[in-house]
Formats: sequence, structure tokens, C-alpha cells
Amino acid sequence: MLGLPLALCSSLCWGVSDFVGGIQARKVPLLRVLLISQGMGLACVGVIVAIRGTGPPAFAHVWPAIAAGLAGTAALAAFYRALAVGSMSVVAPIAATGVVVPVAVGIAGGDRPAAIQLAGIVAASIGVVLASREQQHDVEPSERRMTPATVGLSLIAALGFGSFFVGMRTAARADVLWALFSARGAGVTALVIATLIVRPARLPDRGRLLPLAVVAVLDLGANALYAVATHHGLLSEVAVASSLYPLATVILARVVLGERVRRVQELGILAAVAGVAMIAAG
Repeated sequence: MLGLPLALCSSLCWGVSDFVGGIQARKVPLLRVLLISQGMGLACVGVIVAIRGTGPPAFAHVWPAIAAGLAGTAALAAFYRALAVGSMSVVAPIAATGVVVPVAVGIAGGDRPAAIQLAGIVAASIGVVLASREQQHDVEPSERRMTPATVGLSLIAALGFGSFFVGMRTAARADVLWALFSARGAGVTALVIATLIVRPARLPDRGRLLPLAVVAVLDLGANALYAVATHHGLLSEVAVASSLYPLATVILARVVLGERVRRVQELGILAAVAGVAMIAAG
């Protein structure tokens, strides 16, 4: 019973973190946003691991976390870029459909999804199609558009997040803190290499550091809550409950940014979020 509330708390943290991170990605070069926020998270978990003083588990238990960290970082990069150029109210539900990945892994491992879960997968897929539909002449120039590239970035994020759920759950069975440290370390290493190659133009001013710190704390907290939740629930249930983060992102985008979407996109958003909820209900 503890797995579900922990997973829901992780989804809330991810939803708020994604909103703040998406806003910052509109003002600061994407690599800077990722490197600073993820680096802060790595420093935090590194201090905790050092204080605890327990050595790392065998590499066989760590590599899934490393793979999860790389997949999650790539997903965040695609996701933040999509949030920066597209409508948050549409991007977030599309990215959340990555929950199909852990469900598929569960099926391959012998899980038998209930009828309502299968219906949820179908609903989420239809939601992606509807949410991505946009007639350019219906969109005001000042509004964020959902182009095919933005939809593609959202789907890449979905695949990466789904892979993260699977890898992190596997590694967290051995040691939650080392799983978090390994995943974040791998992601930050990849970001450092990318930054050295691309060399983003400017550093964020001090006023941007606080929002990025908020992103770091919320994202790390969400990862930790999810990792612990996997010890208390099935992968399919925990991963899906954690994937409800679009609710927070969409609500904040509507309230704070005043985002508007077309009626068909609203139906798509509802279908995607409902699909995730149906999979969880199974």
C-alpha cells in the first residue's frame, strides 16, 4: 500500500519540477539548465552517500542505474526543449505515455495486464494522436505551437522516461542511494561532455540559480520517492502512478501561463491522462 502514495508524491514533484525547468529552458540555454540542475542534484546525493559510508554494490547491480541515468538525461533534454518551444499542456501528457515501456517490460516478464490496463494503453495512444493535432491557421502567433518536431521530442522523452523507470527500479533493489548516485553521475557526465562540445553562449545570472536549485531538489526527490516506491509495489503500478505528473504541469501552465489549447487537443490531453490512470487502476 505504501508504494502508491510514494509514487503519487514523486509524480507531484516531477510535475512541478518540469514546469519550473520548462520555464527556465525558455530563458537559459538548455544545456546550462540541465547541467546546473542535474549537477546540484548529484552534489546532494553524493554528500548523502559519503555520510552514510557504505560502499557501492557490484557493477552488475549498478549498470541498470547508469543506463537509466543516460536515458533519463536524454529524455529530460528532449522534454525541456519541447516544453520550451511547445505547449506545456500538450507536451507533458504525451511524454507521460512512456509508461507503456514499463508495462510492456512487465508483460514480457510474465505480467498479465487487466482489461482496463489494455484499454488505458489504447486511450493513451489515441490521446497522443489527438493532442498532437493542430491547424496552424487556428493558432495565434503569440501562442506556442505543437509542430511535428515538438511532438517527436515529446515521444523521445516518453521513451527515455519509460526506460528510466525500468532501469532505476532494477538498480534500486540493490541500493537506492547508489542507484540514484550512479544514475545522476552518468547523466551529468554526458551533459559535461555535451557542454564542452557545444559550448553554450552564456551562463545564467544569479537570479536563475534559485529556480534551478528548486528543479534540482524536486527532481532528485522525485527520483528517490520513485526508487523507494518500487520496493513497496509492482513496477507497472508504481511507474504508472509516477507518470501522473502531467496533471501538475498542465494545471500550472493553465493557471500561471494562461495556456490555451484547441478542443481536439483538450480531448487528447484528457485521453492521455485518463489512459495513464486506467493503467494504474488495473
